[in-house]
Amino acid sequence: MNLDNLVNDFKKVFGTKEGIRTFFAPGRVNLIGEHTDYNGGHVFPCALDLGTYAIACKRDDSKIRLYSRNFEDLGIIEADVSHLVYDKKHDWANYPKGVVKMFKDAGYKIQTGFEVLFFGNIPNGAGLSSSASIELATSILLKGLFNLDIDMIEMVKLSQKSENEFIGVNCGIMDQFAIGMGKKDHAILLDANTLKYEYAPVKLDGISIVIANTNKRRGLAASKYNERRSECENALKKLQEKLNISSLGDLSEERFEANKYLIKNEIERRRAKHAVYENQRTIKATKALNDGNIELFGKLMNESHISLRDDYEVTCSELDILVESSWKNGAIGARMTGAGFGGCAVNLVPDNKLTEFIEKVGKEYEEKIGYEADFYVVSIGDGAREI
Repeated sequence: MNLDNLVNDFKKVFGTKEGIRTFFAPGRVNLIGEHTDYNGGHVFPCALDLGTYAIACKRDDSKIRLYSRNFEDLGIIEADVSHLVYDKKHDWANYPKGVVKMFKDAGYKIQTGFEVLFFGNIPNGAGLSSSASIELATSILLKGLFNLDIDMIEMVKLSQKSENEFIGVNCGIMDQFAIGMGKKDHAILLDANTLKYEYAPVKLDGISIVIANTNKRRGLAASKYNERRSECENALKKLQEKLNISSLGDLSEERFEANKYLIKNEIERRRAKHAVYENQRTIKATKALNDGNIELFGKLMNESHISLRDDYEVTCSELDILVESSWKNGAIGARMTGAGFGGCAVNLVPDNKLTEFIEKVGKEYEEKIGYEADFYVVSIGDGAREI
């Protein structure tokens, strides 16, 4: 992305200004560990080299003026730093507004307004978390412009709080954490409940990460998500009649297999099996990467998809066709990523097969589904920062 062009755009939109500063927050993808966070398990995301740029400078008054190159038809959206409320008409601008409010509510001194131009190159609706990216870009610009004494974990928590309380979306903390705490060429093994984390090196010599977007809108995701949560809660209650555990994430595969008879309902037993085995896969994946064993990591990704398809039942024909075609056409590992019922698959593909892979998988998908998938070759980048 050409930063000079964005700075020039900023000057055109807001008039030439002194004190212009530039910030960036990445998107993220979860490499393995799906539907584990609310079951007391780990997730395994990484930050990407795609993301949200924010060009900003302070004002002398209390006005906040927001403009997005991605939503130019909406023009400049104005708010006041002393009165920040959710406004449906403000559309995307509610995300930065919410973050400012959370910072102020937490006691951080933001005495004046500011002007900011945003530009994101995260594909819209691809499930790479553009909303959390805007939140962290806003956090980092507030820290920079107002010289705030705040660390990244606190910014991550306030960004999540903004999405929960200001926007009204009950998201977990994984997206904001991966975007804030990302590290180039590393994934993060994160316990979303305790925020304990460790980095694992992802050495992809001659291999690329390819995100494949089904372009199917996720209509079912919210209701099915709630259904899966309650099925897992029911399974946990049955296991707790005998076992002293606080979550499904506390179980090894062996301990689960020895006690699964306690879960009489066969569907609930399969849901619990996914939660237990998927959590163990995140731990095995960390070890595989620390050992430099990409082949094993790919195999764990494949097992993750099969479990999400058969035991958790959150895939769909679009995702299954993409992933199965990827397996056939040279992917070292491929799986759905995100909530499911649409969205994206993540693939590890040897560089020498990239062009052929995208061509063949894309052709098979369009033939079977009737419309195109989109493919993005991405790298693992650093977290949110001033640039």
